[in-house]
Amino acid sequence: MKAGFLEKLIERLGRIGPEDVQNYFLRLAQEKGFLETVFNAIQEGIIVTDSKSRITYLNDAACGLFGLEASEAIGKRLDERIGGLDWESLTRSGGPVSHDMEIFYPQSRFINFYVVPLMMEQREPTVVRGGLSAVALAKAEPITATAEEVGHVIILRDITESRRNAQQTIESERLNALRLLAAGVAHEIGNPLNSLHIHLQLMERSVQKLADGEKAELEQSIDVARSEVNRLDSIVTQFLKAVRPSRPQLRPENVNTIVEEAVRFFAPELQDRGIIVEQELRSDLPLLQLDRDQMKQAFYNVIKNSVEAMHRDGSLHIRTDVADTHVIVRFIDTGGGMTAENLSHVFEPYFTTKASGSGLGLLIVRRIVREHGGELSIESSEGRGVTLTIRLPFIDRRIRMLEAGEQKPQS
Repeated sequence: MKAGFLEKLIERLGRIGPEDVQNYFLRLAQEKGFLETVFNAIQEGIIVTDSKSRITYLNDAACGLFGLEASEAIGKRLDERIGGLDWESLTRSGGPVSHDMEIFYPQSRFINFYVVPLMMEQREPTVVRGGLSAVALAKAEPITATAEEVGHVIILRDITESRRNAQQTIESERLNALRLLAAGVAHEIGNPLNSLHIHLQLMERSVQKLADGEKAELEQSIDVARSEVNRLDSIVTQFLKAVRPSRPQLRPENVNTIVEEAVRFFAPELQDRGIIVEQELRSDLPLLQLDRDQMKQAFYNVIKNSVEAMHRDGSLHIRTDVADTHVIVRFIDTGGGMTAENLSHVFEPYFTTKASGSGLGLLIVRRIVREHGGELSIESSEGRGVTLTIRLPFIDRRIRMLEAGEQKPQS
């Protein structure tokens, strides 16, 4: 297909005979098919609208980003087919606009919209005056042209990965700051706690020498002090576990067994609150390379969060399943759920919606899951509980590095 075919066709419109119309239509169809093939091969999404914001073209990538069907979208207003799009603000300036947006359907992604006005040049017809030839007039008065906005071209680029990388960099910087703080906490609080433990033991021995009537009240005070010291020690320990990197000690383990052990730990509290735990554990799960203690801690934290989020007579459904490369552990509770705003902060250190929460529980869960090569996701809406899904790999898909001198086989 030669470049400039359309321009040549327009120039010859007045000279086209009936016998040539069919050939030109075939050439136009070929040109259209060629351009569509090119645009559909591009990974970036492309949408073209007319002056009334109606979609006149969109490629396969754009359809995939927004879950659209081209046949249903053509002719419809862009802001009608993409819910929540403030099209007026994007086109108000009249020039190119770049704007990042988050979309939630069919997948949660970050998209960069680059919107460019589509301008069509309108040439003013030349009028011959006073016997001057067209050539002479063209030399005397240049032909004027005006540009009219006839629509917009939108280029869509998926920036989800770069956004995630930036977020991971921020999280890494936060964790580094927390690790520095952890060293100070271990020194400034750990040593006084040990001293308090020792002096409480000495006080206990002294109290034993007192008469029964005198020592009861002191023993009660010592028990309260020891309980508070243990609670503070637990908070410090949990904090250190959250921020200090630790290499998992991997052994073949059955996920179902670890889930059952974590649930049994909460049996008294579950019974007291009247909370029902339904376990739907698939029996044919493959063994996973896990650190049993760390994974039990992760499950413990998830169950603890769910139990504390539910009122009496709630229910927690725990289901295990297997996909192509992962074992899936899903926790579904009937608690109050979370708002979209709170959901976006759940992995931030010290963020909590509970009056007495530490804000470190889910941070620990995510760190443990990631160190096992897994993935963690949370779904929730206010008033509808929380669904937390852990995906743990059972197939090692890491690449093999070639040794020096090793070559690819010749094809």
